[in-house]
Amino acid sequence: MEVTLCPAVLDQYDRLSLYNSPYPAHDAGHAVDCYPGDDAAPSPVAGTVRDTVTVRAPPRDYADEDDHLLLVDVDVAATPGLSVAGDDTESTVPPLVARIMHVDSPLEPGTRVAVGDDLGDLVFPGFFGPWVDPHLHVGFRRPDQHLRRASGSLPLVADLPVEAVPWDGTGEVIATGDTWAMLDAPAHPAPGRFVGIEATDAAGAPAALDGGFRHYDCGGLFDERGSRCDGDGPVTFLGERVGVADGRTVRWDDVTVRANGEPVHGLSLFLARDSGFGAKLVCPDREFAVGEAVAVTVDPA
Repeated sequence: MEVTLCPAVLDQYDRLSLYNSPYPAHDAGHAVDCYPGDDAAPSPVAGTVRDTVTVRAPPRDYADEDDHLLLVDVDVAATPGLSVAGDDTESTVPPLVARIMHVDSPLEPGTRVAVGDDLGDLVFPGFFGPWVDPHLHVGFRRPDQHLRRASGSLPLVADLPVEAVPWDGTGEVIATGDTWAMLDAPAHPAPGRFVGIEATDAAGAPAALDGGFRHYDCGGLFDERGSRCDGDGPVTFLGERVGVADGRTVRWDDVTVRANGEPVHGLSLFLARDSGFGAKLVCPDREFAVGEAVAVTVDPA
């Protein structure tokens, strides 16, 4: 089975990422992190709440002690922008369960939800790195699968066009946190549609890059076909080979990301439709000041 999400679902979020996470569901882009951009947690699906689960998160001094899992039996017919492809023997739409994490939800089992309904309060659990913004983690499984285990989500397609925005690696710091710095470049060319920072696939074609580069194991490529991008072969970013694509998934090479000549932890790459789009430095061991000019480079091993 394969689940496809279209703009009718995904356009309610400011930012998306299928790969910017170290956890198993994101290794091949089998889950999507949806960043609403405010305190609301809009539901990606219509359906009926099956269960809610609270789990203890890893202890971090910057994070919440608990995380939460919301399981929803999906009403595919009532969820515009979601489709399910089963095997050739299935004559009807197979049943589907949505796994939605990082939301402390007051909803009881049996509650009916529609796309866009507020599911509860976004949390910041110890599963997050300190540079991560609050978001909904969304994946899908068949009802007969293990619904609470971290791995096992179905293949997921984000069927929305993504524009690759060129970037020369330079920018000015516009915001900072204890472990990150946001640059003003590259600028979003037309807020409202999804874009990502440009890389080049093996055929020399531009594609938007997604993922934690290179503090996580892998990333992804997106183009006008969304996550159906097929970029088999070497991937180039900021003038250097940075990994090898197998379909849409990129396994990073052993490279070093530098800012103003000094190593940093990496870059947080994502797809965005909001005007605040730009490169995000992950730099727990470095400090940058607002207004500081930064030049990012990639050094091969």
